[in-house]
Amino acid sequence: MLKITTEGKYFVDEYGRQRIFNGINTVDKGNNDDGRYKRSYTMDFDEALIKKLADNGFNIIRLGMTWDAVEPEPRQYDEAFLDKVEKVADLCEKYGLYFYLDMHQDLFFGANNTAGDGAPQWACITDGAEFKPVKFVWAEGYFWGKATQTAFDNFWNNTPINGVGLQDYFCDMWKHVAERFKDHPALFGFDFFNEPFPGKDGGKVFRKLIGGVAKAVLTDKRAPIPFLAKQLFSGNVIRCLEPFADYSLFRKATSGGDKLIEKFDKERYSPFINKMAAGIREVTDNGIIMMENCYYSNLGIPYSVPAVTVNGEREKKFCFAPHAYDLMVDTPEYKYASNTRVGGIFDEHRRSQERLDCPLLVGEWGGQSEGTDWLFHIDYLLEKFDNYQWSNTYWCYHKSFFDDPINTRLNRTSPIAVCGRIEKYSWDRENKIFTLEYNQDKDYEVPTELFLHAEPKEVECTGEYEIEGNKMYVAAPAGKNKIVIKY
Repeated sequence: MLKITTEGKYFVDEYGRQRIFNGINTVDKGNNDDGRYKRSYTMDFDEALIKKLADNGFNIIRLGMTWDAVEPEPRQYDEAFLDKVEKVADLCEKYGLYFYLDMHQDLFFGANNTAGDGAPQWACITDGAEFKPVKFVWAEGYFWGKATQTAFDNFWNNTPINGVGLQDYFCDMWKHVAERFKDHPALFGFDFFNEPFPGKDGGKVFRKLIGGVAKAVLTDKRAPIPFLAKQLFSGNVIRCLEPFADYSLFRKATSGGDKLIEKFDKERYSPFINKMAAGIREVTDNGIIMMENCYYSNLGIPYSVPAVTVNGEREKKFCFAPHAYDLMVDTPEYKYASNTRVGGIFDEHRRSQERLDCPLLVGEWGGQSEGTDWLFHIDYLLEKFDNYQWSNTYWCYHKSFFDDPINTRLNRTSPIAVCGRIEKYSWDRENKIFTLEYNQDKDYEVPTELFLHAEPKEVECTGEYEIEGNKMYVAAPAGKNKIVIKY
């Protein structure tokens, strides 16, 4: 497997080919055992799964684990668990998938009866507040949970335990993980901290969002009170969000949190990711540093983090790995998901990519629901990613994943490695035609490579091609080239 690096807004391999990654999240958040805080971890992603992912066109996984799994006690690293992670990494290499390591968290910590995961109990400094069971939605700890918000604040403040700051423990843990995986052939990068949350300021943002929605309803004709009242009285609470499919109205409601998130991005997250990057670079030059966005930037609140620096200099290998979901995600009302609303959020991520001048890999997107009425939304998002030439890892793998209707969308023909630079590519689902146009700047020692989801009926291309299994290889001359595959 070739080492992947960055060049401007592109991922490139050692031959200089532009790379596109289509992937999926595989995350072990752990299971609660009998004790209130004890969790077990299996990292149960076996060879059959990894092979099937490769056969379905996935060429990268976001391999998620937690701080609790790696460092259950201060400075005591669970090597047996890391052995399990390494076995998955070895399977990725065997079947041609890259992996990037994600230190996952939700609500900072995972006590019994909560929806959280992430930090070990010893790293949770809550100043006496207790984590509460879920009453309404899984994320409520972010909105009004004192324990969750305080634990985050102490993490960002690097509050010491036994004379060592929490972030210092976290950085040393990451250095230990990097030492284990630094020379792995399938290593893609390091995703330090899933969806960083601002702590108590995050609670303030939530209150501002509620206020912004109320203000929009009372003052903006695009949010008609009679319609909203009718939905409330009939029990269709989720449909009250329909007027906010207008992205400008949606941003009007969410903009109250902009300044607090800008402050968090610049004063807390930016120093944190620079610190983590410096720690990793003490261990290895391999692997791409992955910048995530704050939890609230999933809603389109602008991202303000500067480019990653190490020792005052711009890091050479980093990318932006944002997340975004529509408000209807993972509900029976996902069929009412708004393309314009989530499209506006991803367009905001595009502006961040332009500012940072780096590649973009969408770390989380998508969701599941019953039936197939929601698949139009997946089609829209995949087309947007193609237009922007973005890589992605879909959220997420589950045991019945390959029987899910989502695979009628994710399993599709796509570029893997393109000699030169892509001008555009597209998958016309209705007419079953894939098109790739690219500008090849020179003769390459290796061909352009594509994944084929089925056997083509017809192929038109400049140069010569051959098909081996589900891969197509094209050797073309320098200049403008085009590949058309019909099914």
